[in-house]
Amino acid sequence: MTHILAIDQGTTSSRAILFDQALRVVSVAQEEFPQHYPASGWVEHDPSDLWATVAATARAAIEKAGGDATEIAAIGITNQRETTLIWDRLTGQPIHNAIVWQDRRTADTCAALKEAGHEAMITARTGLLLDPYFSGTKVKWLLDNVPGARARAEAGELAFGTVDSFLIWKLTGGKVHATDATNAARTMLYNIAKNEWDAEICALLGVPMSLLPEVKDCAADFGVTRADLFGREIPILGVAGDQQAATVGQACFQPGMMKSTYGTGCFALLNTGADMVPSTNRLLTTIAYRLNGQTTYALEGSIFIAGAVVQWLRDGLKIIREAKETQPLADAADPAQSVVLVPAFTGLGAPYWRPECRGAIYGLTRNSGPAELARAALESVGYQTRDLLEAMRSDWGAAADGVLRVDGGMTASDWAMQFLSDILGAPVDRPVVTETTALGAAYLAGMQAGICPPPEEFGKGWALERRFEPAMSPTDRDAKYARWQRAVQATMTV
Repeated sequence: MTHILAIDQGTTSSRAILFDQALRVVSVAQEEFPQHYPASGWVEHDPSDLWATVAATARAAIEKAGGDATEIAAIGITNQRETTLIWDRLTGQPIHNAIVWQDRRTADTCAALKEAGHEAMITARTGLLLDPYFSGTKVKWLLDNVPGARARAEAGELAFGTVDSFLIWKLTGGKVHATDATNAARTMLYNIAKNEWDAEICALLGVPMSLLPEVKDCAADFGVTRADLFGREIPILGVAGDQQAATVGQACFQPGMMKSTYGTGCFALLNTGADMVPSTNRLLTTIAYRLNGQTTYALEGSIFIAGAVVQWLRDGLKIIREAKETQPLADAADPAQSVVLVPAFTGLGAPYWRPECRGAIYGLTRNSGPAELARAALESVGYQTRDLLEAMRSDWGAAADGVLRVDGGMTASDWAMQFLSDILGAPVDRPVVTETTALGAAYLAGMQAGICPPPEEFGKGWALERRFEPAMSPTDRDAKYARWQRAVQATMTV
């Protein structure tokens, strides 16, 4: 058995990628699913869509490779983080739609907890800020708003999990209720210094600890799949939240190494080694990965809207049909115009953390059109990334001044990556394998299965496809970034 199946359950689609022993892609299957917006700032998924697309794409990837599951040594899972589900332990039936990480319905709850003075304690223990982004207040909302949920939870009838836990439960036929340390670290219920669920925070939010899954290393035994799913039982041996999986896939194993993933959102992580570095710039202190019981920490900056801004151009404004059309449009934009788009569609993430903000466009003229909006959309991702790296530079010094490794769908745009390098004033490295999230999950499972090398050897195989070097003058760079900062400040005062 020399193959590894990676399940990559994302915000807008589920994918399955089959890798061989050398971690080369053998086959890929992907399926999108609907997003649900029941109210302004609310985002939900139907849990049956998550499971159906995962099961279908996993089977499709196996079929594309010849249909022989006997060669698969292990499964690795990576997932959208913070998205919250609660289900019945007996039937496996969710009590409500999944509340997605982008959802802002608990903003008032977070504000009340801040007002009561709880944020400092929560940040010290979890590394997180009091924000609707994280799972904790989502769990509280479900227990408070789904009829009978709290009583059932207190009776031990319900289970909570992020998407990885839900998939493990479904894959194992309800035999395993578990998560890994990276996903647990995003719930706002987990003490990342002690590596255990925090009873005081759970009590503060009214979350019975009987709801919570067992927390394991990223490379560990998460049970075996039901035999009827793929024709035989397959062990699940690797799990990590999507951004941490990408950090592993990018081989950022040394302190000071940085990666930024451009999917629906954008997430930059800086490896800080064994040190939990507290942020003075409202970044997150989080777990990068936990292997063999040893925890490696990271500073993280989270941007809610990156690739989603291109989806907005396509689905909202309908000025493009495919994402790749943004590059020629941006090239054709009038250089004399200075249109700035602040894509705060679901609030502003790091380092601002303003969930009540909404998007805004500045600098429009009568001649502004699709080209200028496309350019502004791509530039907004670069500006937001610089916001994160400026904060990291302040928190951790010169270590954040180095090369940025990038991955995710949006990195296919040479225009966007060149602008990113220009506005950062730093090299941007795009690897040969840009789907590093699935690669990281596959590697974790393969290492646990004994068919992949240890991290230092895996890191030697990282391969550069292209390095983007800054070509913009410092004067232009500073002027553009100052214009962005003014636009953000104006957005936050509306």
